[in-house]
Formats: sequence, C-alpha cells, structure tokens
Amino acid sequence: MPDDDRPLDQTRPSDVYFGRAPEAPADDLQPVPGLRLVALVPDEIRPNPQQPRREFDEQGMAELVHSVQENGVLQPIVVRPLPEGEDAKFELVMGERRLRASKAAGLRFIPAVVKDTADEQMLQEALLENLHRLQLTPLEEASAYQQLIDDFGITHEELGMRIGRNRTTITNTIRLLRLPEHIQRKVASGVITPGHARAVLSVVDPELMDRLVDKIVVEDLNVRQAEAAAIRLAGPAKPKKATGRRNEGLDHIADKLGSRFDTRVRVDLNAKSGRIVIDFGSVADLNRILEEIGEEKWEEGEARERMLAQRTAALRRK
Repeated sequence: MPDDDRPLDQTRPSDVYFGRAPEAPADDLQPVPGLRLVALVPDEIRPNPQQPRREFDEQGMAELVHSVQENGVLQPIVVRPLPEGEDAKFELVMGERRLRASKAAGLRFIPAVVKDTADEQMLQEALLENLHRLQLTPLEEASAYQQLIDDFGITHEELGMRIGRNRTTITNTIRLLRLPEHIQRKVASGVITPGHARAVLSVVDPELMDRLVDKIVVEDLNVRQAEAAAIRLAGPAKPKKATGRRNEGLDHIADKLGSRFDTRVRVDLNAKSGRIVIDFGSVADLNRILEEIGEEKWEEGEARERMLAQRTAALRRK
C-alpha cells in the first residue's frame, strides 16, 4: 500500500484492507467531474467543525468498530482538500462515525471521495446526511437549523425548501432551543419527547415549566395529556362570550394566524372596534414573528433608541 493517497477508480473499497487484486474497470464507467475516490490515512483528515451531531451512542459506535474490523469501511467518507499550511490535508464533509470507527479499529487507510466543497455547503451537507440517517437528536437538529439560518440569512421557509422539510417542522424544532437548559438536557436524554417539550413551551413561567416536566415524568403522561396539564397550570380560562357565527369566524381567523406564527393568537371584536393579540416568549421569538410579517427586527437598548429617533425625524420631515 503506498504512503500517499492513491486513486481507487479501479479498486473496490474492501480491496484496500484485504489486498485483493483490482478488477478491470467496465468500459461504460465514466469519471465524475470534481470527484475522485482515494485511500487516505485517517490521521490526515480533520473533523468537520460544523458537524451538527454532538452525541454518539457508545454501543452503536462499538458495533461499528467491530464491523469495520471485520469488513472494512463499505461506504467511503466524503472529504474536501485543504490548502497548504493547514493542520491536516483534508477536512471531513460526511462520515464522522465511519472516520471515528476507522481510527478506533486501527485502520491504516480509509476509502474517501475527495470533493471540492465550499464553506457554505459544509453544514448543509453534513446536516442532510444525518437527517437522512435519522442520527441527530432533536436539539442537535434544532441547533443545526438555527446555525444555517444565522449563517446564510435565510428564512424558515427557505431553509425548509433547501433540505426538504416544511416550514412548520423547522419552526417547531427550533422552538426547542427556547427551553431552559436543564429541560433541554431532559429532551436530549429522552426523558421527555419533543412533543412533550412543545407542551412545556406553552407555559411561560419557569417554575410552572418545571412542575409540568415533573408531572410528565412521574405520571408518564402522553403528549395530549401534557398539553391538557399545561392548560390547567396556566390558570382557569376566562368565560367565553356567547358563541355565534361571528365568534366562530374570529376563532377560525385566530387559529389560522396561530398556525402561521406558531404561537397563540387572540382576535377580539365588539360593536365599535377590535384587536389582535399575538403572544411571544422572548425577543428572539418576537423577531421571528416580525420576520414572518415582513417587519424589521426589534432592537434592544441604544440601537432601538436610534431607530426610533430616525423614524420620528422622518415623520417630522413629512
């Protein structure tokens, strides 16, 4: 086996480990522009710094290490070349578990597809691989979504179009990041599900959140029961006015707005006037709603004062 990376265009990945003679290439096989298959030294590959996955199941990794020892790496990892002067020759794009298992198994070489990948594609490709393999925890998925939105300046809907998810799924997943850290840890460890967590988010008071989580765990509530418990903890509902056609129509409007903004919306109407009340849980949540309706983000502190002063001056000029 040569010390440098050698093309594997005529070699099966398993031949790298068992030394079988390469088979002659079929006449109809064509090279793919921008891609090449090589055998790389694992230590020459540095991890993907934008890898969305943070947790690796120990038992699953042990099984993968055993499989690699017995059969080699059956699916090549994907890497991109690094410029000279970096601390490694290549950077991982996809295949974190396979790379870790190869190192743990003591393999000298690992099959890899070398691909020129731009920085803005790194996280997206790593995210898609993990989503398709169902390997991300809900909070890892939420963090990856938020990082893509922050890095690329895109909306929830645009992100959904890029990765094949609907906007509601993106929004509901990102909402998990609004949970207190100690409750996030319960979601990450599987103590409560993302569905339970969304019920917890409907309770604003942190102390009531903790009480609801304890109730979910102790009484083994399902999601529907958790939602009902959240409503009871929030306090008795105000008596409703006599229902009629108009109120049913307003409730329908409130439901549609609530679905769009992913929060509770109330629509009130009397003989002379009405109002729409939109609930939000934080400044970040407010800015998300403002983004949905095409308004500028709300700025805190001095930035907010400057913006208000500019708007006031503009109105006076008019």
